Amino acid sequence: MTHSLQADSGWRVWWQLTRPHTLTASFAPVFLGTMIALHYSTINWTLFLAMLIASLLIQAATNMFNEYYDFARGLDNEKSVGIGGAIVRNGVKPKTVLMLALLLYVIAGAIGIYICSQTTWWLLVVGGVAMMIGYLYTGGPYPIAYTPFGELFSGVVMGYLIVIIAFYIQTGTVTLEASLLAVPSTLLVAAIMMSNNIRDIVGDEESGRKTLAILVRRPAAVNILMFFFIIAYAWIVILVISGTLTPWALLVFLSVLKPVKVVQIFKRYTEPLQVMPAMKDTGKTNTFFAFLLGIGLLIDYLL
Repeated sequence: MTHSLQADSGWRVWWQLTRPHTLTASFAPVFLGTMIALHYSTINWTLFLAMLIASLLIQAATNMFNEYYDFARGLDNEKSVGIGGAIVRNGVKPKTVLMLALLLYVIAGAIGIYICSQTTWWLLVVGGVAMMIGYLYTGGPYPIAYTPFGELFSGVVMGYLIVIIAFYIQTGTVTLEASLLAVPSTLLVAAIMMSNNIRDIVGDEESGRKTLAILVRRPAAVNILMFFFIIAYAWIVILVISGTLTPWALLVFLSVLKPVKVVQIFKRYTEPLQVMPAMKDTGKTNTFFAFLLGIGLLIDYLL
């Protein structure tokens, strides 16, 4: 398994700057929350699109803050693996990256104001907190990404909270069912962050970070990642057995080979370039799982 590290050019520079493999962490929860809402109310597709775009913009901006602050703190160089690469390999000015991130935040904020005007202004507070956490993930004096709490914050905000908000803007309420169905999304978004931290464990430790992967060491971190996957799938089985979900929800198991492959790669390889495919497959697991669960909910609704 060989991979090369190259500088991008043209539009690929800006596309890679968004770190596309992480954007599924925004799309999947919005889609899932909306499909859950189908069972409670008629879907307002304008609000759905607004929520989706705002979430994607916040995630992309968070990734750009990550790139800017990692560079500013001297943690990234031209040999670094897994970063957007716009600054260290493609020559984009750091200030440009920061200003673009802030611009995306402004646009997302404007969309958020529209959503609030159609639902409740309390969402302005919730959305503001989510955006603040997105910035503080790598910005500020004590970046969340440099602590053992990266998986927790990313999972709760980008997994659980987005599902609940997407559900709320359609129904005007929050139900126990929506909260239960948001749990796998929380775990799978956390898995994306854990995959990232396992890949970067050596470089992160050298730079002084204290991520969960560093604290528990690599073998235990891979096992934690595996348990994230296992619990996410087992959760659906439990909900089906309990009658909370119909058997259509078991469609999520069509995606189960992806996480199996992820764990196998992390157990077999250790070099950052070698485990890059596992990073992408972790993101795909999140997307496919949420999409298949949403399809299962849609089929149940139509029947």
